Amino acid sequence: MHQRLSVVVVVSLLLLAGAAPAAAATGTTHDQTTVTCGYPVSVTDATGQNVTLDEPPERVVTLSPSAAQTMWEIGAEGKVVGVTQYASYLDGASSRVNVSGAGDSYIDQERVISLEPDLVLAPDTISNETVDTLRAANLTVYHYPPADSVSTIEEQTLVTGQLVGECDGANETVAEMESELDTVRTAVDGQERPGVLYTFFGYTAGDDTFINKIIETAGGTNVAAEAGISGYAQINQETVVEQNPQWIMRNSQDPTVPKNAAYNSTDAVKNGNVIVLDYNYLNQPAPRVVQPITKLAKAMHPDAWEAANATTTTQASESTTTQANATTTPATETTSATSPGFGVAGALVGLLAALAVATRRFH
Repeated sequence: MHQRLSVVVVVSLLLLAGAAPAAAATGTTHDQTTVTCGYPVSVTDATGQNVTLDEPPERVVTLSPSAAQTMWEIGAEGKVVGVTQYASYLDGASSRVNVSGAGDSYIDQERVISLEPDLVLAPDTISNETVDTLRAANLTVYHYPPADSVSTIEEQTLVTGQLVGECDGANETVAEMESELDTVRTAVDGQERPGVLYTFFGYTAGDDTFINKIIETAGGTNVAAEAGISGYAQINQETVVEQNPQWIMRNSQDPTVPKNAAYNSTDAVKNGNVIVLDYNYLNQPAPRVVQPITKLAKAMHPDAWEAANATTTTQASESTTTQANATTTPATETTSATSPGFGVAGALVGLLAALAVATRRFH
């Protein structure tokens, strides 16, 4: 019974981690850090369908919490009329219609159709059959492929902004993400990477997982991946002892480290190096993923993070001052400033290039 419950829980976690919209918009590439809105807008989704919007959508239904989170972050939550049950943590989401299905049905298709949305944002966890059904009901559906890196999440955020007519909000969100991630990258550069073990309900996340990328970006080494574990799998006590992680990572739904000899023997438990991260941000490829990355990096590399944060804060302040002074200079000088307002335009390109290097896919 316990093992069956564990399997149900881990499947639910994987569904909850449904990918945010992937960047397939016409004219959008991994090298772009800002977008401009204009209609009609045409995008090609994961099914190869060309999705065209002639005007900004007024009614949007999100079929995953990651898509909903993205809408909230870019300031487009007012357009959202339907969300899934796991998006309820978002401020005001409870007032939207719950489109989750009952039993084995992930989405209540009839309820989605009844909302008469102008646009439906469907993650990669939604089947092509469900997408086809919604399209057969004359709904405009954008079906996203999974994210494959943090830079892709940023790109996805920009595409979401293009689709719903909130480009300024999307540009600002990505700039904020890049500013925080630039601090993390600076902090962990050249630092030793401690071993990190993420466990939840008896499972761990190995290679080829979203969690693995979070750990690596934060400056750690995923000991589950080092042990040859791929995807999400149960972890035995022998592996815990053998890998002896320096840090143990838990999520807010299962925050307590198992109380047994295996875990008690680890350096992580002996030194009190246990960190609990927000489940909703940890498992969703959406803008707030930078929060667990930053928290983990700060915990593992406190001195380096403090120094990096002071440096990037000073640079941002100087850039803001420069931009403010530019308003009193001739127009030929002010028009040369293309930064989105966070003083990190150069860092944006560098980080996108670094994170876009072929790594393992999030699932």
